[in-house]
Amino acid sequence: MIDFSKLRSQLHVTLDHLTLVIATALCTLVSGCASFTNPVANGVPVRLLPDELLAPSKEGYQTIPLTMLRQPPPEHYLLAAGDTLGIFIEGVLGEAESPPPVNIPDSAELPPSIGYPIPLRADGTISLPYVEPIKVAGLTIEQAEQAVVDAYLKKQIVRAEDRRILVTLMRPRYVKVLVIRDDSQERQFSLQTQSLQGLGSSTSSIGGGPSGQGMVLELPAYENDVLNVLTRSGGLPGLESTQEVIIQRGFWDERNDPQGLNRGCPTQADLTAGPDSKHRIIRIPMKYRGQLPTIRPEDVILEKGDIVTVRSRQPEFFYTGGLLPSFEHPLPSDYDLPVVQAVLKTAGPVINGGLNSSNLNGAIVGTGLGNPSPSLIAILRKTPNGGQVTIRVDLNEALRDPRENILVEAGDILLLQETPEESVARYLTQTIQANFFVRWLDRQDAQGSASIIAP
Repeated sequence: MIDFSKLRSQLHVTLDHLTLVIATALCTLVSGCASFTNPVANGVPVRLLPDELLAPSKEGYQTIPLTMLRQPPPEHYLLAAGDTLGIFIEGVLGEAESPPPVNIPDSAELPPSIGYPIPLRADGTISLPYVEPIKVAGLTIEQAEQAVVDAYLKKQIVRAEDRRILVTLMRPRYVKVLVIRDDSQERQFSLQTQSLQGLGSSTSSIGGGPSGQGMVLELPAYENDVLNVLTRSGGLPGLESTQEVIIQRGFWDERNDPQGLNRGCPTQADLTAGPDSKHRIIRIPMKYRGQLPTIRPEDVILEKGDIVTVRSRQPEFFYTGGLLPSFEHPLPSDYDLPVVQAVLKTAGPVINGGLNSSNLNGAIVGTGLGNPSPSLIAILRKTPNGGQVTIRVDLNEALRDPRENILVEAGDILLLQETPEESVARYLTQTIQANFFVRWLDRQDAQGSASIIAP
């Protein structure tokens, strides 16, 4: 017969020893495990976080229609001060026996012109021999030619039946603006001057420092708008820019600053000036979400002396620690980064069962049942009033519920750690090894033994 009372007493002794060893191991674990001594583990759960502490989304933005950045093309070219006309008047500007001079411009955008160059003065008139100044500002080329004919017929200098008077546009007026592109990838800050006549460009180095590019652009009439400036200076603002075009209207005068080195300093009155002020700041957003922004047509038309700036955005970072590699990571500027994706982006463990893939042969092999994956993320986030809040995120819940997978914002500190349950389970599976042995000889002799190997 089996002496069950003797067997029961031996098992009780063995279980008492096992309990004592486990209790001793747990006391040792509690004194040194980060999951128990974690000072930031008791944070605010995601479901209780107020809306003002949530990171704003970067998705849903659209580029504004580019047609809002240009002025509509005119039906007819209207003359104004700064235009240069080509005029031929037989016997007055040119000999009767000689053909009129023909000018072929260097730019393919300009048509050939006939005659001698006559500029439009600031008062909108042209000066020709034997007649009073002729007002041609606001007229088309055909109307200006008729005005010249009428002026000479009135003075009876030429006869209507044998007149040869030709008026063409030799060189259109232009608007010179200063463009500063801080979103350029060039490390050298340079100043370029691009000529309307296509005679090349000259570049002078300003020196090292932040990446950027500066240039003086000469924009022909009816092309002096924001879209043409962006096209001629490198294209639309890139991802590393603030997605905003800033126009400082009237802060630079080429007559006093021909090199474009003095960009001026706007005053507080300039920053708050009304829309009709000659000195003011105009901000044109390149991205919008929801309602299309209001952009006045006159705001995109550039004037002489304007400064157009595209600024680069300040780089944003988030930081990792705990069971994640301690590092500074750039935060994407054009898409959202939820916390689960942030852990994956930093090569952190997500449901890997404690397996280690950083071995020589590249295989992922684990023995036994594996260990529980760490699932506690503590996010240290700055508050608007200069304080700090700790947000507690359960990775397992975040994988199941998108509402728990909150967005990471600039300056966040992500600490990946184990929960106390995961820490105890890992300790029991990795550190404590239990070997049980039972021997049955016969019914009169039954023994059982258990041994535990612990550090």
